[in-house]
Amino acid sequence: MAQTTERYGDWPLKRLMTEVVGSGHKSADDMTREQAREAFSRILDGEPDNTTLGAFWLANRWKRNTPEELAAYIDVMAEDSVEFAAPECDPVDCGANYDGKGRSAILGVGAGLVAAAAGTPVVTHSGDRVPTQKQDAYKHVLDELDVRTDLAPQESAEMVDETGFGFYYQPNFNPGIDDISERRAMMGVRTFVNTIETLANPAKASVHLGSFYHLPYAKRIIDTFAASERYEVPRVVMFQGMEGYDDIRPGSTTVAVGEDGELDDFEIKTAEYGMDFDADDLGVDDVAADSATITEEVVSGEREDRFTDAVALNGAFRIYAREDCESLDEGLSTAREVIADGSAAGVLDDLRAF
Repeated sequence: MAQTTERYGDWPLKRLMTEVVGSGHKSADDMTREQAREAFSRILDGEPDNTTLGAFWLANRWKRNTPEELAAYIDVMAEDSVEFAAPECDPVDCGANYDGKGRSAILGVGAGLVAAAAGTPVVTHSGDRVPTQKQDAYKHVLDELDVRTDLAPQESAEMVDETGFGFYYQPNFNPGIDDISERRAMMGVRTFVNTIETLANPAKASVHLGSFYHLPYAKRIIDTFAASERYEVPRVVMFQGMEGYDDIRPGSTTVAVGEDGELDDFEIKTAEYGMDFDADDLGVDDVAADSATITEEVVSGEREDRFTDAVALNGAFRIYAREDCESLDEGLSTAREVIADGSAAGVLDDLRAF
């Protein structure tokens, strides 16, 4: 007999495992939107036992979630967990993976400072040592730079309007997802929660910038926003990122742009935009501390090397994502100008004073 309550419907996770998603990679069925919504509502409420929840997460990992399923998850997340706080400006939402980086410098803070100095407001968001990798993310670089990160959502929105750059802290704006961190850590592998938390868009931005390993994943994210009933994100820009992060991978890199659900993709050679080196050349020993040092030295004009080139191009992509430039070349030129004239360093000063 299915477990039915006023809060839920007829589909506890155990039944979904038995009748829908749990029969293996090739034979599993996809859930309807209603089934996926009910499943995630139960998860956020802490209703499933650990064994059933772990099995459900693994089954979804094996079969791969459809855009309709992911849209159902983010809709429930928006309704039951996310506290939105939209700034007056309309920023670019940068959705880097929350479980962080462990080998290469995090360039998104520097890129965000550059974009903000150029007039493109940027929002970043992350948690603190999120499963499964529990490595360094936006928060840890900002902490090293003496920028406040433990902000209420409305404070984050005010930060964006005052400085052009804003950080939203997951435990404060998305507490339902934060509450299941321990259960996620027990899994030992990534789950669909690692995907959907990056799509939370707490600032209600109309542009999302993210990264992917392969083009079908980018299309899945674009289709997820298109299928959502709670999110209005008409423009999605995705590129191949280093360590799954929203830092452009040097070399031949695919870019995917989704406009109202339609996909356009193209390839760039980063060497043509100043990044004429390998990914290994962006490696660091202490990701948070070294990334902070690199960020400050780049925006203050103290260094002109591969990290400066990488920050400038990543900043240009944020300008391009919001369509604040006619071309990536123009965005790159603007990015280099605001580094040279001290404007990017001024944004960092404003953040520290906030």
